[in-house]
Amino acid sequence: MPASASSPPPPPPPTNSRHEDLIGRLSSSSTHAKLKALRDLKNQIIGNRTKKLCFLKLGAVPPITSILSSAAGGGDDAELNVSLIIQSAAAIGSFACGFDDGVKAVLDAGVFNILLSLISYPNDKVVSAAARSLKFIYQSKLAPRYDFLQGNNMEFIQSLLNSENENVTGLGASIITHSCQTNMQQKALSDTGIIKKLICMLGGSVTQKEASLESLATILKGNPDVILKFMEPENGGALGTVNELTKDKNARTRLLACMCLIVIRNSSPSCLQDLRIKTKLILILLELLEDDQVGDEAPFALSSLIAEKEDLQVLAFEANVIDKLVNHLRKGPLLSRRLEGILIALANMCSRLERCRDRLLSLEAMKFVTDALSQDSGEVRAAACICLKNVSRSVKNLSAGLFMNENFVVPLVRLLFDDLTFVQVSALDAISNIVVDFLAHKKIFMQCGGVKQLVQLSKSMDSTIRVKAVCALRNLTFLVNDQCKEEILSELTQLTLGSLICDPETCVQEQSLSLVRNLVDGPLDSIQHVFAEDALLLHAVGQQLQSASKAEVLIQGMYVFTNVASGNEVHKEAVMQELFPPLANDSESVMLKFLHSDDSRLRTAAVWALVNLTFPSSSGAFGRVMKLRNAGVVSQLKNMVNDPCLDVKLRARTALGQSMTSDDGST
Repeated sequence: MPASASSPPPPPPPTNSRHEDLIGRLSSSSTHAKLKALRDLKNQIIGNRTKKLCFLKLGAVPPITSILSSAAGGGDDAELNVSLIIQSAAAIGSFACGFDDGVKAVLDAGVFNILLSLISYPNDKVVSAAARSLKFIYQSKLAPRYDFLQGNNMEFIQSLLNSENENVTGLGASIITHSCQTNMQQKALSDTGIIKKLICMLGGSVTQKEASLESLATILKGNPDVILKFMEPENGGALGTVNELTKDKNARTRLLACMCLIVIRNSSPSCLQDLRIKTKLILILLELLEDDQVGDEAPFALSSLIAEKEDLQVLAFEANVIDKLVNHLRKGPLLSRRLEGILIALANMCSRLERCRDRLLSLEAMKFVTDALSQDSGEVRAAACICLKNVSRSVKNLSAGLFMNENFVVPLVRLLFDDLTFVQVSALDAISNIVVDFLAHKKIFMQCGGVKQLVQLSKSMDSTIRVKAVCALRNLTFLVNDQCKEEILSELTQLTLGSLICDPETCVQEQSLSLVRNLVDGPLDSIQHVFAEDALLLHAVGQQLQSASKAEVLIQGMYVFTNVASGNEVHKEAVMQELFPPLANDSESVMLKFLHSDDSRLRTAAVWALVNLTFPSSSGAFGRVMKLRNAGVVSQLKNMVNDPCLDVKLRARTALGQSMTSDDGST
């Protein structure tokens, strides 16, 4: 007989159904069923963000918290109770490990204090499980800050660090790393001997070394006094110990040791003057870039070492850092974090030295930067903008029009529409640099819709976006022809620019006045821009000079009037009307206040305006000089011919000489 066909096996239940079943078992009346469910759940979510999120949405954390709370309160079967505590604490830790959504769910469930109470539990395995879970929580920015200065909190930290359980000492170090934020806290931790205990931990296990290095870096950061205490002989050559750990076989230990030394170098440069140590740090961090475990963090450490330090940038350049970083970009594709770090490191390398910019350009690496402008990661897009901003600081390359082409402009303009504010800010910074371009390439930016979006951003409720948008518009108007100025103004409008001049934020006022200064720089047609719409812009500038107090705002306002006063008689008289309004009372004029200013930059701007107002060949010069004399301005100019500032002294002598010539009626 023919064999009968067997029926197919039933299909497995849907994934969500299995997950719901697992969560249901967490509420079982059987302790053994609960224990098995905890183990199954923990094993499923370890290292799996997708499953963590799935179980969070299904409400897994509250029943685990309930199990932990009940077991911590005691039960008939002590051994089973301990197992429940360990497994539920481990499950909580798995949710929290490297996953902020998990940390939030854990904290919302109220499990934090339960775990903290278990640190004093009589079973060492329970203590370890609780300490591990708390460490995972403290690795997140969402973890509660610990106030070292309140009550007996410092004693509690000391008790953690004095424990023979390395999970507990690691927890103590993690709390310090997360919570120590002020100089006062750093000093308190140092004064109570915490640093000594952390130094002792440098000789412990890998876990203790790494926890200690992170905590030490936190306590020492930005505090030269605490660093000096750390360097004291009684601490048994702590600096040498950290230095030795840069040779450790464990890559993460080497990285953290480097980061600790970098903190010391950045916070107290006199403590690490040895050229060999600086060079060694650069070489170690380059080597760590190749490491799978810490390669993502190594470029950020390198950046913190070289940022704003020309001497270290020179050392890094001589160590071929740029070539090696670019080689990593060529190997691609890179994970977002590593790509971001490399771009930031390249940005810092190019922040000051022209030779670094030249080398990066010669390696044809900018194609990697422009590609990164379109990456999915917002952090990578922002890093690419920062890199482009620093590379474009080169006057030589700006003069050659190197950056004002569609390869750079189109993706940058696209980023002005980005959903992430920090990306918009970074794009605005890069645009502010490249639109300075000294050649006639600015049309490309305008044709790509850049001006229209800059104008929209200048109306943003975010003051940082507003000021950076205005700054970009200011640079766009630098050394452009009048046709370009007309196009920019037609998009911006006189009304919008007038409101920006009177913006509540002084930094926006300053950049707006600087923009107007560029608009009126040039031939007579340029000056006419401030006379449009019943001289709206001219009056706005005059209003700021009468009411503003910040020197930078007043300086830019005076340079606007200096440029306007270089025009014809109508222009000069209009400036006089703003500086010496006819309805003003007998109080001191703003011009006289500016000439008396302690800020030499403001005195210089004011005297420049007087030079243009008193130009002898002007038909109205005599009348203006008489008005200046009556206001006490000419008398003050006589006091300024020996001004300590050379610029002020020279311009004051010129203005005074012209005033005398005009006063005599001679030409």
